[in-house]
Amino acid sequence: MLEQDTNLVFREVQRWGVGFRCLLVVFLLLAAAVGVFAGVMSMRQEPMEVPGVVIAVSCGVLIPLGIAVLIWVTRLETEVRADGLYVRYFPFHRRFRRFGAEDLSECFARKYRPIREYGGWGIRCGWKGGRAYNVSGNEGVQLVFKNGKRLLIGSEEANELEAAIRSVMQHLRN
Repeated sequence: MLEQDTNLVFREVQRWGVGFRCLLVVFLLLAAAVGVFAGVMSMRQEPMEVPGVVIAVSCGVLIPLGIAVLIWVTRLETEVRADGLYVRYFPFHRRFRRFGAEDLSECFARKYRPIREYGGWGIRCGWKGGRAYNVSGNEGVQLVFKNGKRLLIGSEEANELEAAIRSVMQHLRN
C-alpha cells in the first residue's frame, strides 16, 4: 500500500490485454479438458490404480488452471513518488522495488523491440545487457543508472512517465 498519496507523482497499472488473457484461458482450459479426457481413456484401456489416476488428472487440470490464474492476475504497477521510482510486477514481486532518483544518470522515453531486445514480455534480461519489466506494447522509459546498469520500464504512457521521473530527479538535485 502507498505510504502517502501526497507524494505520488505518477501511477500506471498495466495488465495483459483482455483478448489475450481470454484466449489463453480458453486454450488452457481446453488443455485441462484434454488432460482429463486422456486420463479417462487410458484408464479404460489399461486399468490404473486410483492414486495414479488422481495424480494424472490433478496435474492435467491444476497445472493449466494455475497458469491461467497466474496470467489473469499478473500486472505491472509503476509509481513515481517524491523519493524515486517504484515498480512491482505482481505476483512475482510482493512489494514494490524502489529505484532511487539519486541513482539515475539519465532516463528517456523510447520505442523498443520487445522480442529482439529482450526476448518478449515480462520480467526479462536483454540480449546485450539490461533488464526490462513490460507487459505489452513497444514503448517504455529507459533508465540508465550511475553504476552503468540499465532498466527498461514498459509503459503505455511513456512520455508522462519520463516527465514524472525527470521532475523527481530535478527536485532531488535542487
